[in-house]
Amino acid sequence: MDPPFEEKYKSLFNNDTLISKDEDYIIMSDYEEHELPTIDLHRLTLSFSEGEQCVKEIRQAAREWGFFQVVNHGIPQEILERIQLEQRKLFHHPFSKKAEENVLNLPGYTWSNPTATCLRQLPWLEVFHIPLTDLSKISGEYRILRESIEAYTATAEKLAKHLSEILAENLGVSSTFFQENCLPETSYLRMNRYPPCPFSSEVLGALPHTDSCFVNVLNQDQIGGLQLWMNGKWISVKPNPKALIINIGDLFQVVSNDVYKSIRHRVLASKQAERFSLAYLYCPRKDSVIESGMKPSMYRKFSFGELMEQNARDVKETGNKGGIPRFLV
Repeated sequence: MDPPFEEKYKSLFNNDTLISKDEDYIIMSDYEEHELPTIDLHRLTLSFSEGEQCVKEIRQAAREWGFFQVVNHGIPQEILERIQLEQRKLFHHPFSKKAEENVLNLPGYTWSNPTATCLRQLPWLEVFHIPLTDLSKISGEYRILRESIEAYTATAEKLAKHLSEILAENLGVSSTFFQENCLPETSYLRMNRYPPCPFSSEVLGALPHTDSCFVNVLNQDQIGGLQLWMNGKWISVKPNPKALIINIGDLFQVVSNDVYKSIRHRVLASKQAERFSLAYLYCPRKDSVIESGMKPSMYRKFSFGELMEQNARDVKETGNKGGIPRFLV
């Protein structure tokens, strides 16, 4: 079921190494492990003072960490378990089946990086990237998968919208912005599998990146490997089986005028264990205008579609997206 990494990239392993002075790609044997700030969202339903304190902690985590984890988040455990099961079933199909054109009636399956010219450009993962506007195309033998995605994304959308409204409340953003621009069908679901990697000291599971969204709702297993770039070094995130991870995306960094941080993160490859994660990327319509209500603004205003097109050009030309620094004033 694993993609043929070694066969496809044999020449890179024979002729290249990941030795680099670039901190993005250095892999060490040991890292500091940290637990993300934990927010109990049930507190939002309690007394006014308790709710206000919870809101304060959400905004503080977004400013200081760019990542936090939430419990009592409103997504039922049975919905989480169902989509995790269907995700595993999908990825455990033979590689030849997954690699078929439009296997889900969508062109969303990718693995590693077909344009890699060195090990630093080689992520050890496979992905199903699903625009929710195309979700109805998934049918036939994948009907149960589609139903599990529908159930999960409906609840994840409510969570993402609620948190986004809390984060945006003091930023001069219209109170109806998310209702009008971030529709259920404008977001994306990204299902990731990181196969066991015999070269885990040389290649990464996922390359360093930020997320082009407002917030990402991340559901991961307990294998570990997620790392954040904090205070000039990579730190490892301690998995929490009872929590979902929320991270601030590029769009909130722009809207907040850099008050909230879209933090670079990556995933280490595991030598022995496969790892699964599920990312719900809360995104607006492509014609939505992204701008800060705080003046003077550090970024010129742009549409979400413009950002996506620029990212696609950057990836094609350099292998990495330029992201929001492209739009600095």
